Amino acid sequence: MSSPISSQFPNAPPIAKVAEASSPAPNPQPVVRAQGDTVELTLSQRVYQLHTQGQRVSQIASSLNLSEAAVNSYLNISTKS
Repeated sequence: MSSPISSQFPNAPPIAKVAEASSPAPNPQPVVRAQGDTVELTLSQRVYQLHTQGQRVSQIASSLNLSEAAVNSYLNISTKS
């Protein structure tokens, strides 16, 4: 036995009608960013970000003009055996 859901929840707000599939979707508007939306990262933050993105120490060192030892230092990687 089934009953309409509206009879089970008489105080519920009415359900909004879904737009028909034939109506075109509105064109998305480009996002305009103010100058205040940019953040400057410190060198250590940039090293860590590149590392978490999967770049190797040698790639990070090359792209940031650092030595591999400096990158290892920022990442707290010990190269001593």
